[in-house]
Amino acid sequence: MKSRILLLAVLSVMLASSGALAEWSIAGNVTEHSYIYLSGYIDEMKIYQTDSRIAGQKLVVGTQGSGTVSRTHTAHIDDGGMYFNEWGVFDHRPYATQTAGTESDLRNALCAKNYAVGTVISESYTDIEYLIKDTTIFQNDNVSIYSIASQGRGTARIGARVKDGYEGAAIMTYGGTYIGDFKIRQEIGTGNEFYLTCP
Repeated sequence: MKSRILLLAVLSVMLASSGALAEWSIAGNVTEHSYIYLSGYIDEMKIYQTDSRIAGQKLVVGTQGSGTVSRTHTAHIDDGGMYFNEWGVFDHRPYATQTAGTESDLRNALCAKNYAVGTVISESYTDIEYLIKDTTIFQNDNVSIYSIASQGRGTARIGARVKDGYEGAAIMTYGGTYIGDFKIRQEIGTGNEFYLTCP
């Protein structure tokens, strides 16, 4: 079977804003690190912005299809601009789901919300053949840090939304579905002082 390999060496985007943006009143900085290794099917999209509607800087990135995917994302967004880096290797291979006759009734889900800062994150796993996971959450009225580490075979869904407080502008929106053999490391932090360690 012929496979195509697309090597996406480095995509870096640095956007600077003119100081005309309104300062975020609550969110502070938003930092995201993620690593995905998948043999199966992927459908994910991330939207970053520094202000609502047509103001500020916007960035949309997504991947959809089947094959073997190994990619990292690093993003830092504040009220003055954003930095984004993507590195990945994408190898297309047709993938057919294998749930017929082996569908599992084992499920695992988590949803965490911090309306004081404006963050919501959810992760769920279905059709699990096996799952190893370690999720760590720290929240208070000034910071939210979510760290997800999971490895398994089945369907993983991860979603997140970061806003500047309960009613502020959306800063980051993320939704991803991963089917097959997956290894996921995802860290999202919001606030003025935090440290994220994912490579």
